[in-house]
Amino acid sequence: MSPGFQIPEAKAYAEKVALAEAEDAIVEMKRQKEAEAEKQKLLDSYIKPSGISDDERLKRALAIIERGVRNRLTQVQFYTFPSDLCTDSGRAINQGETGWEKTLVGLPKELYEFWNKYLREKGYKLKVEIIDFPNGMPGDVGMTLAWD
Repeated sequence: MSPGFQIPEAKAYAEKVALAEAEDAIVEMKRQKEAEAEKQKLLDSYIKPSGISDDERLKRALAIIERGVRNRLTQVQFYTFPSDLCTDSGRAINQGETGWEKTLVGLPKELYEFWNKYLREKGYKLKVEIIDFPNGMPGDVGMTLAWD
C-alpha cells in the first residue's frame, strides 16, 4: 500500500539547500562589503589632521597621566590604531627598527610628534608596539605613555 502523498525527489531538497546557501553567501558578501567600507572610513579619519591644538592635547595628556597616577599606574596605553596606517604595515615597529616613527602617518604621527616635542624632554617614555597578530600578521599598534 502506498501513502496518500508523494515524497519529493532528493534533488529538489538539494536545490533548496543550494539556494539557501547562495542567499546566505549574498548576505555575507554584503556584510563584508559594509564592514570594509566602515573600516576604510575609520582609516580615512585616522589619516586626516585632527585639528586639535597643542594646548588641548597637553590638557588631554595631563588628564591621562593624572588618571593613571590615581590608579597607581606608571604607564597607560592611550591610543591604538591599525598597523595598516603605517607605510610598511607595522613591520619596522614590530622589528624595533631605528626610524620606525617615519612610517607613521596621520593622527599616530601627530601623537608621536607631540610626545617628542613636549613630553620626551620631561622624562616621559613612549612605547609603540604591535599588540595583536591576527593570522600571524601585525594587527593593531598600541601607543603607551610611561613615567616610571
